[in-house]
Amino acid sequence: MKDNSLSNILNQHDSNEQIDGQLYTLNLGPTHPATHGIFQNVLTMDGERILHAEQTVGYIHRAFEKISERRNYAQITTLTDRMNYCSAPINNIGWHMTVEKLIGVKVPKRVDYMRVILMELARIGDHLICNGVTGMDAGAITGLTYMFIERERIYDMYEQICGARMTTNMGRIGGFERDFTPKFHELLKDFLKTFPARFQEFCNLLERNRIFMDRTIGAGAISAERALSYGFTGPNLRACGVDYDVRVAEPYSSYEDFDFIIPVGTSGDTYDRFMVRQQEIWESLKIINQAYDNLPEGPFHADVPEFYLPEKADVYKKMEALIYHFKIVMGETDVPKGEVYHAVEGGNGELGFYLVSDGGRAPYRLHFRRPCFIYYQAYPEMITGSVISDAIVTMCSMNVIAGELDA
Repeated sequence: MKDNSLSNILNQHDSNEQIDGQLYTLNLGPTHPATHGIFQNVLTMDGERILHAEQTVGYIHRAFEKISERRNYAQITTLTDRMNYCSAPINNIGWHMTVEKLIGVKVPKRVDYMRVILMELARIGDHLICNGVTGMDAGAITGLTYMFIERERIYDMYEQICGARMTTNMGRIGGFERDFTPKFHELLKDFLKTFPARFQEFCNLLERNRIFMDRTIGAGAISAERALSYGFTGPNLRACGVDYDVRVAEPYSSYEDFDFIIPVGTSGDTYDRFMVRQQEIWESLKIINQAYDNLPEGPFHADVPEFYLPEKADVYKKMEALIYHFKIVMGETDVPKGEVYHAVEGGNGELGFYLVSDGGRAPYRLHFRRPCFIYYQAYPEMITGSVISDAIVTMCSMNVIAGELDA
C-alpha cells in the first residue's frame, strides 16, 4: 500500500530537492481545474519557470464542420451553440445571418434590434464569466460567485425566448420563433435597472485591487504586431491597442444605429484583457438600452415560408403550411448555389461562417472561423519564460473555450 503519511511526503520532497538544476516535464491538463476546460499543455520546466510549452488540441472530437455536411440548414443551429457555449445566442444568430445572406433574405427592423439585444446580453454573460474566473484564478473567488448570479438572470431571459438556458438553439432563419414574452420584458427591465450597481461592486473589487494588479499586469503580454500575425480579433486584440471590432468594421443587424465606443488597451497583458472586457460590458449595456428604447414595432420574422417553420396550428389546418413544414423539416427546400462569408463579433472575437452551397439540402462545405482556436496557437509564446501562476491567469484572460478548438 502506498505510504501517504506526512513524513513520507516530506521525505519525497527532500529527495526532489536533490534534483534542483535539472529540467522536468509538466503536463498542465488536459483535465486540470485551473485550465477550465479540456486543454493539454506539455511544459518543460526549470523549477517554476516555463522554458518551453507545446499545446495539443483534439480532446473534444466533435467534427461539427463535417457533421454539417449531413444536416439541413436549420439543424446546423444546434451545432453552432456548442462552440462558445458561454455566448451561444451570438453563434446561433451569426449562423442564421449567414444563411440569410446566401438566400437573399432581408429581415424586419424589429428582428435586427431583437438580435442586437440578445447578442449583447450574451456578450455580457460571456465577459462576466471570463473576468470572474480571472479574478478567481488570482485568488478572489467572491466576485465570480456574485457574477454567476447575474449570468443566471441572463439565462432566465434566454429561457423566455427559446426554452433553453445554455445551448440555446435561439431564433430561426429569418427571425425568431416567437416575439419577446411579457415575462422577458419584465426580466430585461429589471436587469437593466439593477445590474449596473451590482457590476460596479465587481469593478470596485478588482479593478484597482493591488494584489490583482500585481498578479495580472505584465502576465502573458503579446504585442499588437504578434497578435495580428496570429490572427487575433476581439477583446484579446483590442487589449493590444488595435480598435478592430466587426460591429463597426462590417456593421450587421443595424449596429450602425447605435452609439458606442470600442475600448482598447495598451500592453496586451492579462490586466488589459480584463479591463477591455470590463469596459465592453458597460458598452453592451449602453447598446441594449438604445435598442430596447427604440425597439421597432412589426413582425418578428421575415416572410420566407420556404425556410421559416409555420405556426404549428396552421400545419394542422392549412395545406400550404403543411407542405412547407414538411419540406423544411426534411431539408427539401431549394437553396441557391454559391458561397458566402459572414462574420459577427462574438464574445471572443470575430466568429465567421464560410459557407459553400451546391444547391443541395446541406452545405457542400462549411468552415467556422473560431477565435479561440487562433488564440490558443499563441499561448505557448505568451507563457514561455513566465511562471506557472502567470500561465494560469493568462489562459483564463484569453477566454479560450474548448468547444471552439476542434470544430
